[in-house]
Amino acid sequence: MAVVPNTSFKEQLMQSIGPEVAKIEHAMRLDFQETTAGADPLLTDVLEYGIFNGGKRLRPLLVVLAARLCGHKNPEKNNESIHQLAIAFEYIHGASLFHDDVIDRADMRRGKPTVNNQFGVIAAILGGDFLLSRSMFLIGTHGGNEALQIFCQATNGMIDGEFLQLRNAMNCNLSEEDYYAVVTGKTALLIAATCEIGALAGGASVMEQKALAEYGISLGTAFQIIDDLLDYQGDPAQTGKAVGNDFQEGKMTLPVILVLAAANTKDTKRLLFLFENENARQSGLDEALQLIEKYDGFGKSRSVAESIVTKALSGLTIFQEKSCLPVLEVFKVLAQYVLSRKK
Repeated sequence: MAVVPNTSFKEQLMQSIGPEVAKIEHAMRLDFQETTAGADPLLTDVLEYGIFNGGKRLRPLLVVLAARLCGHKNPEKNNESIHQLAIAFEYIHGASLFHDDVIDRADMRRGKPTVNNQFGVIAAILGGDFLLSRSMFLIGTHGGNEALQIFCQATNGMIDGEFLQLRNAMNCNLSEEDYYAVVTGKTALLIAATCEIGALAGGASVMEQKALAEYGISLGTAFQIIDDLLDYQGDPAQTGKAVGNDFQEGKMTLPVILVLAAANTKDTKRLLFLFENENARQSGLDEALQLIEKYDGFGKSRSVAESIVTKALSGLTIFQEKSCLPVLEVFKVLAQYVLSRKK
């Protein structure tokens, strides 16, 4: 997993993790063939379409990287078990996307029709349920009770995050505290679990396990903040989504929350008006962008994400053994890639 200097973060990351991602894809394909043998053809089509349609494979990759980073404690750990644990996280991530798109009535994802759009709502829900069941089986079988407990805490947190977001949906004075609570539940806890369970599989000490879990929380939070920025500043050709989706839905994300905390009374009232009124949102995106830029909401949000990434990396300084350094470098490049990504 050597990292090549003088290239972009994305190029460095792809060069260093390409072989590992290929192994994850192979493990997923073998497991898919095994678990869908004899299954209803519609279920097979739903899973094939929804799971093997691209994606970064970030979550399973983190499982493998964390296991490798801690592997000096248990060098004989079965690679097959680690990959089975890893693909469980792609399955639960896929399940959450299936269900989220149903809840949001979304028609497109990654530039393609969503599963619910392609196969119907019932098929999408049942496909997500199947993936959830399979992911829990893999974690319990290959990680044991401790891993299953960590996994279930993360999935419970995802549900809590959804309920909190639902409760906050009509709250246009959302606090940073509430925002981070939603992000932690919906995104960061699962990423933390990938790192923690990977560390557990690699034979980590309690301190190492905790450090990697904290890295995951920070990485997941920064990932979501960059998502918030891309929603306003991204290139639709790369993100696959129209600019301003969050605004059109009246969703209060970090750039807006920071502006509301800094703006004068007049601008605060105007920005709140734009978010609170559906008719105003139809034509008010440009005005909202101007107000956010006036108070540097985008720049401040990026600075927050950068600080969080710095925190994520600082906890990994406990991994000082020479054998850890190549994998540790990948963790660093991955964190920087999260900040620089365009989609």
